[in-house]
Amino acid sequence: MDIDNPAHRDYALHRAVDGLREDHPKQSASVPIWGWQRVALWSLLAVVVACAIWRPTGTAVALMGVCTLAYVVTMADRMLMFKEGLGSRPITITDAQARAIPDDELPRYTVLVPAYNEPEVVADLISAMSALEYPPDKLQILLLLEADDDVTINAAKACTASDMITTVLVPPAEPRTKPKACNYGLHFATGDIITIYDAEDLPEPLQLRRVVGAFAQLDDNIACIQAKLAYHNGHQNMLTGWFTAEYALWFGYLLPGMMRSTSPIPLGGTSNHLRRDVLDRIGSWDPFNVTEDADLGLRIDASGYHTAVVDSTTLEEANSDPINWVRQRSRWFKGYLQTWLVHIREPVKLYRTLRFRSFLRFNLVLAGTPIIAVLNLLFWLITVLWFLGQPAAVGAVFPWYIYFPALVCLILGNVATIYMNLITLREDDRSDLLVPALTVPVFWVMMSVAATKGVYQLIRNPSYWEKTFHGLAERPEAEAPAEATS
Repeated sequence: MDIDNPAHRDYALHRAVDGLREDHPKQSASVPIWGWQRVALWSLLAVVVACAIWRPTGTAVALMGVCTLAYVVTMADRMLMFKEGLGSRPITITDAQARAIPDDELPRYTVLVPAYNEPEVVADLISAMSALEYPPDKLQILLLLEADDDVTINAAKACTASDMITTVLVPPAEPRTKPKACNYGLHFATGDIITIYDAEDLPEPLQLRRVVGAFAQLDDNIACIQAKLAYHNGHQNMLTGWFTAEYALWFGYLLPGMMRSTSPIPLGGTSNHLRRDVLDRIGSWDPFNVTEDADLGLRIDASGYHTAVVDSTTLEEANSDPINWVRQRSRWFKGYLQTWLVHIREPVKLYRTLRFRSFLRFNLVLAGTPIIAVLNLLFWLITVLWFLGQPAAVGAVFPWYIYFPALVCLILGNVATIYMNLITLREDDRSDLLVPALTVPVFWVMMSVAATKGVYQLIRNPSYWEKTFHGLAERPEAEAPAEATS
């Protein structure tokens, strides 16, 4: 498609915004809650309120029991996922294997780089893209900028002395989201494999070749390969340390655990490498979903394909500012709930596709993660009431058959999470993150605040993309992304 043709641009914009909801309306988050879901939610709320009026204590006990059961099942599944991840590390393609692939056998590759109001990282982007070891004649890099983002456009014009990066101006249109920009850029992409990098990313130079090698080894039902994400500023403050330890556990062990059990993998927002043919078939990204990556990962599995994880790292900037972090994490939590609401619209069909274990994990990860983060605030309040001298009131809603499982969650759940963090740091030789790993419960308080904000925004403004500001940390001077061992 010709990027300079106005008719082509208009068509690309229309499809970028409306393509998924026209072709697959039930898979679009443009309508947050589907018809029967609205009836079910209001009916459930009415039943709970009626029961609370009729028998308040019994209702409170029942709700505590349901919440405690959710905690127990989620904790058990997370430990099982970690155990599977320990026995199934990411796919490794060595340096020699990656470089041994002849250039003429490499597929065409398109890198999409959406950026908005980020002039400070454009120069770093060009440096990172220039370091990629891939034949220039087979590599297309599209810098996707909003047409009214003058500051970033001017920064790109000042820096793009190289012909390797093509700037694509995305016409202003709602929703103003990253997936809409990626959908627009996809219409001008020429690659057989599509990947996304954020403007501040530092992918290791052999990542594209490693992905090609991994695809060659894997079955044809693998539609996406997710690279690992890590942070280059993990020592900036305690917040970046918590964030770095969290990512090490998630991408190094939990995602490989999902891969081993062929569970749906919520993709990371960057460094996911997708087969173009499958991407077109399933409708690309949902412009109305604020975690388009997690949604796409679920649609890949729901369509009969799977995702693998490769041992190649992209360095990013960990959020070092608490307010900026809450903005980012609340969007992630909101997007998880958006994705769950979309995919649960046809529960029987989804169950038949995923089967019991993956279907249960889908609910625990996508709905359970944000909901449990919100419930943590309630349980912490109950704990405070206990210490403030209200044991009778607390005991009334915690009979022994709920109290002891809840106590197991409180003690063993926290210990198990810290244990998983410590094992991750030991396996990755990251003793420098010991203090963040041991103090991670403080991080959970911030998560609960972000989750509560995300749930509120889901109700008030579901498709609003709350911008995360980058460029708050200094880039490593001579630090290169970690590569797989030869």
